[in-house]
Amino acid sequence: MNRNSQDFEVSEAPAGFDSEREAIARGIMKMIEYPSGTVGRNRQARVYTPPGYSADQEYSVLYLLHGIGGDENEWYTHGMPQIILDNLYADGMLRPMIVVFPNGRAMWDDRAEGDIFDAEKIRAFETFETELFGDLIPYIEANYPVLTDRLHRAIAGLSMGGGQALNIGLGNLDRFAWIGAFSPAPNTREPEILVPEPKRTAEQLHLLWISCGNLDSLKHVSDRTHEYLSQHAVPHIWVEEQGDHDWPVWKSGLYQLAKRLF
Repeated sequence: MNRNSQDFEVSEAPAGFDSEREAIARGIMKMIEYPSGTVGRNRQARVYTPPGYSADQEYSVLYLLHGIGGDENEWYTHGMPQIILDNLYADGMLRPMIVVFPNGRAMWDDRAEGDIFDAEKIRAFETFETELFGDLIPYIEANYPVLTDRLHRAIAGLSMGGGQALNIGLGNLDRFAWIGAFSPAPNTREPEILVPEPKRTAEQLHLLWISCGNLDSLKHVSDRTHEYLSQHAVPHIWVEEQGDHDWPVWKSGLYQLAKRLF
């Protein structure tokens, strides 16, 4: 990994960070169904609650988004986030948080089937911003004991979801103080649009994380964002991983980001 823009080293994720351990407390991964007025039907999301979860405690929230070929199951199926998070809790490296895994394709038939690059499906990733604020966040805040201010709300994602996280997070800094993107895809807005007022963005952000594999064919998206942020003195962590557009990079990104949140 390279030296990042906040001028300190980001160490490699340790061996076994994503391997299930014996005899540790575990969180719970649950499928939920919530009403989406935006789409006009109920939709599903996964929710991870941490070890020792209690309705009597208030929690921060991370909304963690998937890629163009995935849905609410993608992280769970391929990324083992519950194992990564359980291990971080066991090591005392994570602040209590709930993690929500939505389906970022906000449309009636929200499955990743057929032509996933179809224009209607691409538009559905943009529509998700409306659903997130109008339907999903209100549902989570009504049904889980979560803190509802920007300082206790984060958004991150991989690939298409990384672009969404940057677009939604940087476009709504009154709602998110913590933003992470792992290998953000070309849906990421141009940096001049993402951050039209660099000084104001710098004042509002608590953490902006961008990481990408050094062999990733989409790395130019991360490069242009990092270069713009650096030129305009917007604090952020920029990490080049050894790898491609793949799960080792994204799992490492989750490990590194999660322990820095809140």
